[in-house]
Amino acid sequence: METLSALEVHTGGELAEALKPHPSREEQREQGKQMRNDCLRASHKVWKAHKDRPDPVSLIEKANIGRMADLVPLRHGRMSASPFTFYRGSAAIMASDLATTPSSGILVQCCGDAHLSNFGGFATPERQVIFSINDLDETHPAPFEWDLKRLTASFVVASRNNMFKETDARQMAVVCARSYREHMAEFSEMSALDLWSFSLQADMLISTIKDPVFRNRAVKRLTKARESSVVDDVFPKLAETTGDTHLIKDQLPTIFHLEGYSPGQIAKTISDAVDVYRETLTPAYRGLFDRYELKDAAIKVVGIGSVGTMCWVLLLMDNGGNPLFLQVKEARNSVLEPYAGKSVYPNHGQRVVNGQRLMQPYSDIFLGWTEGKLEGRHFYFRQLRDIKIKILVETFGKSEMELYAGWCGYAMALSHARSGDPALLRGYMGKSDEFDEAIGSFSVSYANQNEKDYAVFKKAIRDGKLQAVYEKEK
Repeated sequence: METLSALEVHTGGELAEALKPHPSREEQREQGKQMRNDCLRASHKVWKAHKDRPDPVSLIEKANIGRMADLVPLRHGRMSASPFTFYRGSAAIMASDLATTPSSGILVQCCGDAHLSNFGGFATPERQVIFSINDLDETHPAPFEWDLKRLTASFVVASRNNMFKETDARQMAVVCARSYREHMAEFSEMSALDLWSFSLQADMLISTIKDPVFRNRAVKRLTKARESSVVDDVFPKLAETTGDTHLIKDQLPTIFHLEGYSPGQIAKTISDAVDVYRETLTPAYRGLFDRYELKDAAIKVVGIGSVGTMCWVLLLMDNGGNPLFLQVKEARNSVLEPYAGKSVYPNHGQRVVNGQRLMQPYSDIFLGWTEGKLEGRHFYFRQLRDIKIKILVETFGKSEMELYAGWCGYAMALSHARSGDPALLRGYMGKSDEFDEAIGSFSVSYANQNEKDYAVFKKAIRDGKLQAVYEKEK
């Protein structure tokens, strides 16, 4: 069933479509209820590998195409640490699987890789700290449940990694789905402007923590993040100063300068790409950017799923000697595109930037995109480590994980409500726990599939089909 959503307007819908009369909230809720007839809520509990399901190793090899060959073994090494790290690096596998599952037909702007470690705290332009999805390299319009299923299954995988009981692992997925459903109902009652300006403030979330020890720990972590600065915390770790010269330090194997270029020597392809990026900024932010001068550029290996893609860190300085670090990440085809349709944007950096602006209540003022002349690679820019709080889920006990599951469901509901029709989603999911329980069952079954795929992946490494490089523990 086709539905008119705000997403169609944001992603290039014709003006005539945008000017059509909008259905009322009551009509949207009723439409959502009717959509259950085409895709039962209980049908979401089923996961069964399709008879023509691709071999997971072949999908990993396909995802490696175009990556820096010398870094691909490092990607495999990071993925091989546990079923949890494998899950984090296998978004392409799950996208292929989700395309074979029952579809609600309700489209939103999806994250595309919404596992629980892709959420965290970051600063707004007004220096408030909010909680939201913070990695949107794979963002693309798709059925809402694809995001939700990847998120809830990640809670089962992570809970098993933390040695939780199986019943508790499943409960984390249910809690996350319930939070998503209940908060979507709240968002469906808000005005469009109130919804657009709403955000999950870190202080608000921390105030809901009942455990005083956990709450105090969270307050200290937030206070430390707010007190951190690029000058005092990031600059000494990433750069070195000799006289008036500031350069990025090589820290192999994760930070290094492009072969053939010495520190401080900027390749013309990089300076040209920065010039193109500058034009994607608003005039006001372009004026701010012009207060800085590019001093150095180096390749920086990040994450798990991004390892091997062309990612950079740029060091810029203002005339007062204050640094600005920009992260430049390669933007490739979204893993969702083979199953949800080609992106409407000619540049995948633009796809990511516009996806972030849709899904995040506030976005980095330096968000922009560019294209490299070498091999036609696409990139997007953002600030590096600007009051960013990474959630250490590997340390969580049951109570912390349950609370975090609720937060992630809340944050995802907000992101989807911004791009989709919250009343339509509310009508489809309903008031009972039928949808939550179905998602919980799926999550357990898919976590089992992830473990099977992980075993196949590890065997491919042992047999020499895939090469892996392992980093020394710090």
